[in-house]
Amino acid sequence: MKIIVAIKQVPARDSQLRIAAGGKWIEETDLAYEINEPDAYALEEALQLKEKHSGEVVALCAAPERAGQTIREALAKGADRAIHIEEDMSSLDPLAAARVLAAAIQTESPDLVLTGLQSDDLGYGQTGVILAELLGLPHATIVMQVEKLDGSIRVKRELEDGWFQPVEMPLPALLTIQSGISKLRYATLMGIKKAKSKEVKRIRAADLGVTPGAQSIVLERVYLPERAKRTQLFEGNPKEAAAKLVEKLKFEARVI
Repeated sequence: MKIIVAIKQVPARDSQLRIAAGGKWIEETDLAYEINEPDAYALEEALQLKEKHSGEVVALCAAPERAGQTIREALAKGADRAIHIEEDMSSLDPLAAARVLAAAIQTESPDLVLTGLQSDDLGYGQTGVILAELLGLPHATIVMQVEKLDGSIRVKRELEDGWFQPVEMPLPALLTIQSGISKLRYATLMGIKKAKSKEVKRIRAADLGVTPGAQSIVLERVYLPERAKRTQLFEGNPKEAAAKLVEKLKFEARVI
């Protein structure tokens, strides 16, 4: 069973973000980077499937040279090899990014493609499903459990209000994995040593015969949330005012 896991490198959660001079993105020169958390869960699910059913796990990453650190982490955790598309994808919308990833995946003919549900930086939540459409694969989103059957898989999707949906689909297929599906593993010392000798295929988008194409989403400006103080008075008796306050806290502030 060959599984390809698309992983993305994103700014570390504790990074101090500053807006770049152009105002269209953040200043990247002094940032620390890490693997996108939902993608880490997708990798973990792929490794567990490999341990149960044997096969191969291939990490796929489209990012600048600095993503080598994230790729080595995936290899150290247990991925067998990696494909590094050395392109700066930060300015690409989900459709353009999916076109590049799809071209690389088509050369591998995997049984299963896993992605994280969304990225921690842009959070579109669209790349995985667009990728499935480009590859012509059946897909399921917000997946919390994967079970391999004879020539197919059964997955459990998370719905609203604590509901779940079981879905069975043929292979090959694509799944977007929800964070928290399982406990993430740490790379062992032996895994870190083995990662140094594992294959990392470095290519460019042009080598795949693909160009991202015109952007369907244009990012005009990035800015920090504006802070403003606002006072609102609730009229009526104390009981009515309390009810209005609770409604505001629950549906607008979303703190209760």
